[in-house]
Amino acid sequence: MSGPAAQIGFDDFRKVDVRLGRVVEAAPFPEARKPAFKLKIDFGPDIGVKTSSAQITRHYTIDQLQGRLVAAVVNFPPRQIGPFMSEVLTLGFPDADGEVVLVGVDRDAVVGGRLF
Repeated sequence: MSGPAAQIGFDDFRKVDVRLGRVVEAAPFPEARKPAFKLKIDFGPDIGVKTSSAQITRHYTIDQLQGRLVAAVVNFPPRQIGPFMSEVLTLGFPDADGEVVLVGVDRDAVVGGRLF
């Protein structure tokens, strides 16, 4: 674990566009170097469906991901991961072993809604 990052202003925080999306498709990603799934996430009509490679195979199955609400950064440039283009960064926190636990919401919320 590391300490907190350097202090930033609110305008810096607003540069990172974190949105709520719903997983509409999850598939194995056997070509990835580390175990991962390929996700298609719907962020609503303004952003649409985006793709993400997510190293979340330790705690989640494809069936558990279908329809799940997730948080993702939607304004990073796309990143080529092997044969797959990842358009958004799906967010999570590490468990005690450093494996990803997805960020979740405790109630239904608007798909495409921005974190504030």
